[in-house]
Amino acid sequence: MDFLKRVLSTVTGIFVFLIICFFCLIILGALFGNDPNEVVKVKPNAVLELRLDFPIKDYAGKVEYDDYPFLNENEKNGLFNIIDAINYAATDDNIKGISIDNNFIDAGISQTKALRGALLKFKESGKFIVSYSDIYTQKDYYLSSVADTIYINPAGIMEFKGLYSERLYFKDFQEKSGFKMEVVRLGKYKEAVEPFLDSKMSDNNREQISAYLNSLWDEIKKDISISRNLSVEQLDIIADSLLARTPEMAKATSLIDKIGYYDEYMNGIKKAVGIAINEDVETVTVEDYAQYAATKMHNYSKNKIAVIYAEGEIIYGEGNQNAVGQGTMSKSLVEAREDNRVKAVVLRVNSPGGSALASELIWREVELTKQVKPVIVSMGDMATSGGYYISCNADKIIAEPTTVTGSIGVFGILPNGKGLADNMGINAEQVATNKNAVTYSFFEPLNDGQRQFFQESILGTYELFSKRVADGRGISLEHVESVAQGRVWTGADALKNGLVDELGGLDLALQRAAEAASIEDYQIKELPIFRRNLEEILEKFGLAKTKETILKDELGEENYKLMKEVKAMAQRKGIQLLFPFSTEIK
Repeated sequence: MDFLKRVLSTVTGIFVFLIICFFCLIILGALFGNDPNEVVKVKPNAVLELRLDFPIKDYAGKVEYDDYPFLNENEKNGLFNIIDAINYAATDDNIKGISIDNNFIDAGISQTKALRGALLKFKESGKFIVSYSDIYTQKDYYLSSVADTIYINPAGIMEFKGLYSERLYFKDFQEKSGFKMEVVRLGKYKEAVEPFLDSKMSDNNREQISAYLNSLWDEIKKDISISRNLSVEQLDIIADSLLARTPEMAKATSLIDKIGYYDEYMNGIKKAVGIAINEDVETVTVEDYAQYAATKMHNYSKNKIAVIYAEGEIIYGEGNQNAVGQGTMSKSLVEAREDNRVKAVVLRVNSPGGSALASELIWREVELTKQVKPVIVSMGDMATSGGYYISCNADKIIAEPTTVTGSIGVFGILPNGKGLADNMGINAEQVATNKNAVTYSFFEPLNDGQRQFFQESILGTYELFSKRVADGRGISLEHVESVAQGRVWTGADALKNGLVDELGGLDLALQRAAEAASIEDYQIKELPIFRRNLEEILEKFGLAKTKETILKDELGEENYKLMKEVKAMAQRKGIQLLFPFSTEIK
């Protein structure tokens, strides 16, 4: 009995100790974490260090913790926070220049183009931009090509070879494994489901992928051509023959300026700043500087423009920082249109699409908002399928030339394990009260009646999608059909066929929103606000790990991404308006 008492008292003591530790950490977090006033101090003769090797989102996100407001986060490391920081640095006397240092940029092509545009504007201040890398990926070089001087390590690697995209096909795997996907689609270009229907790429999809890759490459070449004073024809010759694959060859083709070690690069910066070789260069990271710049860039206007970010796959539900849900989007749109200080709305879309139902619900909120105040869409890297659906009824659509958009088509997909179950000796039997009570079973193939109902739903969604586009864009259904069929377009091509109105970034969208609202000065109100729970607080302090974090630790980053893709495909419910977002451009 005494032994049991001792065990019980020990367990109780440990439990109480953990509770005390938890609340101590909460208090420490309140005292030392997330202080908005605690920002970096920028010293004279400083250099802004532009290292963008973290995942860059359009919107860093404002996060509020339920019942723990002192843990709320309002980070400033999103794409437009970084652009604001670069713009502010141009006017900051303490910042002498920018160093793009071993970047390995983790951003999309349109995001990279937007950052590049900010750097070009920065150069107008007369301050320097220099770049150094041991390895220049193609996207890194695209960004760095704006620099006054580009360095590469003597043993470095230069990648300049053009763009490509790779897709896996699963038809043979399905036949061998017995696990297959039941697919119904509308749109001959709907490549998201083609891997389940064939063992190789169709001519239609090869055509569209080739078209948008070449359009993206043309834009990249054009920008590099201007910065490096090389013709686009020269750039294609360099790419085709890999004439920049070594530091010496890259220098000979004028893609880079100097071959040197990092210490030599830093000595060059010291000379540009005007300090002695034996002195240290004062540097400030772009993340810290963005937080600093945010405290300085205030416009205290009574007018506001709400910028609502729709970033990630569209899902039916609340949504979060990685997925667009109609719950969060609806709340944000309602808040914007009911706030009398908000004079216009900019919907920033960076989404491959997703749930057709959620897309329609978001479309409705955009329509209601448009009746009250102007709504302008700004497209990021991608606004395809459902991403275009929620954009098409805006007063004006603005896309980057490198935006991937369109993909006006519909598909439905249901996993079927009949063959796999047969191979394993599993048989499923159903008992029903009515003829069509069994609408779908994982263990049975779709019968003719079920497939017909499924096709009717797909057709209905496609017709509604086409009507939304026709009404929103003020074009005929025949014209919609000519640019639809699931076909993907770049922003530059979408401008030609009437799917977007202008080419530009968020800055142009804000300008058009202000013009539509007849205002000259305004503040920006960023939405949505995300909420987190106790589990996420525990993870923040290292006291618990989410299931996703554990899987990522065990599987590794690449395997985890593959698992997420397979899982997402299996879990998608209802009819989908989705671009094959796993098609990575390299």
